[in-house]
Amino acid sequence: MNLSEWLLIGVARALLPVIQALPMSRVATLGRLGGSVAWLLDRRHRRVALDNLRAVFPHLDDAARTSLARENFRRIGENYACGMRAATLSWPELQPHLELGNLDLLHTTLAAHPERSVILALGHFGAFELFTWTRVAVPGIPLATTYRALRQETATRLLLDLRRRSGCHFFERRRDARALRETLRSKRILLGLLADQHDGRGVRVPFLGREAGTSTAPALLALRYHCPLLTAFCFRTSHARWRIEIGDLIPTRDPDGSRRTLAAIARDMNQSFERAVRRDPANWFWVHRRWKPAPAPAPSPAISPAHPFPNPARPAPASAAAAPHPRS
Repeated sequence: MNLSEWLLIGVARALLPVIQALPMSRVATLGRLGGSVAWLLDRRHRRVALDNLRAVFPHLDDAARTSLARENFRRIGENYACGMRAATLSWPELQPHLELGNLDLLHTTLAAHPERSVILALGHFGAFELFTWTRVAVPGIPLATTYRALRQETATRLLLDLRRRSGCHFFERRRDARALRETLRSKRILLGLLADQHDGRGVRVPFLGREAGTSTAPALLALRYHCPLLTAFCFRTSHARWRIEIGDLIPTRDPDGSRRTLAAIARDMNQSFERAVRRDPANWFWVHRRWKPAPAPAPSPAISPAHPFPNPARPAPASAAAAPHPRS
């Protein structure tokens, strides 16, 4: 771990007790201030956000895009700071700041599939860490999600300690795949999967007007374990206030019962994400390079006129096949 990473973790540890001692509204104000500072200092992510907004909203002028990007930085600061504060709150303490609304589709889906887990395809919308509080609306059904460990083990432990206070079960994507599969086989859970960022191993389908590498994990798990697949979002409603909503039921099978393709499912999922982005553009995570170019195709093996078979183990000529082998 380099010096800057040590310093970052040190600052986070020093600020955490301060943040957790303040009222949520003041934490939100500090978070927005931090986002404003990041806007001034973080040139790389500022450029990424502006490039993304220019491509998606070409009708906006530079001033409008800059204003939107600046507000996005403030929102990100507010979301992360309040997420750290919310980790220590009880539901009665958090309830003035979080509304669980428009969950009828979730309840209907759970009732229609009483023995099945439900997959939620989530995105980096608003204070997405607050999704763990969905458990209040579905008592008796455990919540789970996945995460990717950071390079800094100390930072990973710090984040997990905060997140596990929510009662949500966390699976590390690379180490805990088998444990997640066993859980889906043996228990009924509500599994939230972040699926709105670039995935070079996924499928390339349209998102906000451009082809984007899209995760197939929600589709794969829904198909393999016969789980319904829903999208869900967290919208900011005002200062230090958010609302969690269920988006759409994404069909994983055609009317005849056959499996839909992963690309078809991912396309529907992206369309649901698109509607949420356009509803409140500043609410999404524009600082991520969502539209990375497709990887270059692997080079084809060279084929010469004398050797038309690219595989070296090509069929031997008839004369060679008929020739006797020398005795050893």
